[in-house]
Amino acid sequence: MNLPNDRGYFGAYGGRFVPETLMEALIDLEKDYTRISASKTFQDTLQQELKEFAGRPTPLYFAKRLSERLQIGPVYLKREDLCHTGAHKINNCLGQAVFASQIGKKRIVAETGAGQHGVATAAVCARFGFECIVYMGSKDIERQQLNVRRMKFFGAEVRSVEHGSQTLKDAINEALRDWISNVDTTHYLIGSVVGPHPYPMIVRNFQKVIGEEVLLQLQQAKEKAAVAIACVGGGSNAIGLFYPLLNSETELIGVEAGGSSDSSGHHSATLKYGQPGILHGAFTYLLQRSQGQIEDTESVAPGLDYAAVGPEHSYLKDSGRVKYVTIPDSEALKAFHDLSNSEGILPALESCHAVAYLKHLKKQDGAIVVNLSGRGDKDLGIVL
Repeated sequence: MNLPNDRGYFGAYGGRFVPETLMEALIDLEKDYTRISASKTFQDTLQQELKEFAGRPTPLYFAKRLSERLQIGPVYLKREDLCHTGAHKINNCLGQAVFASQIGKKRIVAETGAGQHGVATAAVCARFGFECIVYMGSKDIERQQLNVRRMKFFGAEVRSVEHGSQTLKDAINEALRDWISNVDTTHYLIGSVVGPHPYPMIVRNFQKVIGEEVLLQLQQAKEKAAVAIACVGGGSNAIGLFYPLLNSETELIGVEAGGSSDSSGHHSATLKYGQPGILHGAFTYLLQRSQGQIEDTESVAPGLDYAAVGPEHSYLKDSGRVKYVTIPDSEALKAFHDLSNSEGILPALESCHAVAYLKHLKKQDGAIVVNLSGRGDKDLGIVL
């Protein structure tokens, strides 16, 4: 297949649908990223930070007891939950922080839903001495209090978003407004493969370390991946796993949040129920009403509670290269208990959607890789 190119247009998807006041900033961002990311200084600094601050490489863990219970083949967990701050988000945050330091931006704005991106952003801002503003929907603040406190310990200011659905969509809106107003001094450290070009490309490039490590680790384990599975909200952990595997024969499965029911407003299954449209500066699949209003979403996992999806995932859905499925809240919660009991690992509720899909797989001729994108400490209140 033809891989998506790096111009920001993934087939029909992506692009820059933004006010004129933001267009110049995005063009400058792309030019700076292209120039700086290719330099040896940047790459050497980033690799050092990933190793010494984030704790990479993360293990590819053979889940022996889970494999024995499921009888579908050897199940391996890519342990992004072992990264510093507890999720894959640190990969992108470090990349963008190193980049921001080299373009002289010392004020960072970010959005967060589950709080993991906010925590990772706050941590790297403390590491680099940046001012940090994190926008978070008031509903997410209420259900993710532990992460809110962690952000504040790192010195971040957490700004509550009280309007709209009071979740991730509205937090992104506010972060974009802040960036437009302060673009000369501020870098918007977006948390997923969403938004206007070049952000989906930038975030994907900082997250593809996940899949690159998996390929090397499978080779060392003398295994061949039959299936690779990841949860999909905005989709950064999934694209990080999938992108290096696109030209392989591995079946790729993205798992969306089925919520409490298939009824509108009670799920976050964008690729299953959505239609192409424009949100946050990109043309992509999104949950919308017939006249274009954005639908409310619901998921037990705050990080999947988003009405759209990264444009590259939209491209991969239409091309047929990736299969996208849904898992309801009830199965995700059961997977939390199953993995905790069988392997001694508390998974994030987002990751539980990918783990839960294992029970829907037939026996495979090869390894099954699940991206365990985050740890579940943050979700104990929800689960309880």
